[in-house]
Formats: sequence, structure tokens, C-alpha cells
Amino acid sequence: MNKRSMKNAFAFIAKAGICALLAATVVSCNNQGTKPSTAAPGGDSLQANNAEKIVYVNIDTLLEKFEYFKDVRTKLEDKAKKAQADLQSRSNAFQREVADYQQKAATMSAADRQSTEERLARKQDELARHNQNASASFAQEEAAENEKLYSRITDYLKKHAKENGYKLVLTYSAANPGVLYADESLEITNEVLSALNADYAKEKK
Repeated sequence: MNKRSMKNAFAFIAKAGICALLAATVVSCNNQGTKPSTAAPGGDSLQANNAEKIVYVNIDTLLEKFEYFKDVRTKLEDKAKKAQADLQSRSNAFQREVADYQQKAATMSAADRQSTEERLARKQDELARHNQNASASFAQEEAAENEKLYSRITDYLKKHAKENGYKLVLTYSAANPGVLYADESLEITNEVLSALNADYAKEKK
């Protein structure tokens, strides 16, 4: 279990998952029940397209300032630190046993050496399994928290988009710049962030 990757993985996965799925979810929501356009090609069609609202959210800013995300990230980082400390303690204890055996091996009988080596081999396997299980458990919790985060944001955006007539909500991230340029007048990050934090503050009371 890598300490650095455990601490940073949640933020990375959250950004990647939201950036990849957010726009599609909002578009799907707004397209439900929408009838195909029967407008003739030309000016009327172009005017209708221009009237549709497209906005974007800066996901870097959103996650940096979203209190729910910060609380979950802190919880996961604390769990990662405890898991790392536990693993380090177990590893140190095992290394001490190995060192003790190496010091005494010359004076031990062949049967005792074989017995001790078999016991140490079993402990080494147990340590490896513990590490794998801890990593798997952390990954599962991380994925579950990421799903909750994604649902929390998209559920609000579906409602917000419908109330404001947004047909498409894009995301921008410096780490994943799918949008190369967007006029700042199209950004709704702050209004989304304010609403999400307000809702979360009510939950915590």
C-alpha cells in the first residue's frame, strides 16, 4: 500500500470520474421528453441552436472549495495514515524476528532452523495478504465515496440545469482540459459551489 498514492488517489479519481460523466448526465436529463425539432433548415434552426444554453463548471475550483469533498478527503487520508502505520508496525516486527533468527541460526539444530524458517515464511505470507486486503478495502471505500460525491454533484446539477434551461454543462480541469476555451460569462462554478456547500452545511447541523 503506497502512502502517497492512497492520499492522492481520491482527488484524482474524483476529478477524472466527474469530468468524464458530468456533462453526459445533465444532457441525458434535459433530453428526456424532448421532441425532435421539426424546424426547416436555415435561419430558424440556427436561431434555435443559439438559444440553447451551454455553461461550464471548473471542477478544480469546485473540489478545492467543496466542504463535503474536503471532509471526505480528510477522512480517507486519516484512514490511509492509520493503515500505513499499522503495516509499518507489522513489517518492523517481522524484520526483528528475521534478524533475531539470523543471529541465532548458527547455534540452532537443523530441525529448529527448518521450523523457524517455515514459521517466518508463513508470517511473510500473512503480512503480504494483510497488505493486499488493506489496499483492497481502501480502494473499495474510495470508490464508494467517489460515487457518493459524483451523485451529490450531478443530482444538484440536474435540478439546477432544468431550473435554468441549461442544455449542456461542461467541466473544465487543468489536469484534463477537454474544454480549451470558454467565455467566463458561461461559468457557473460559484453558484453551484455555493448551493452545494449550503446543502451540506444543513446536513451537518
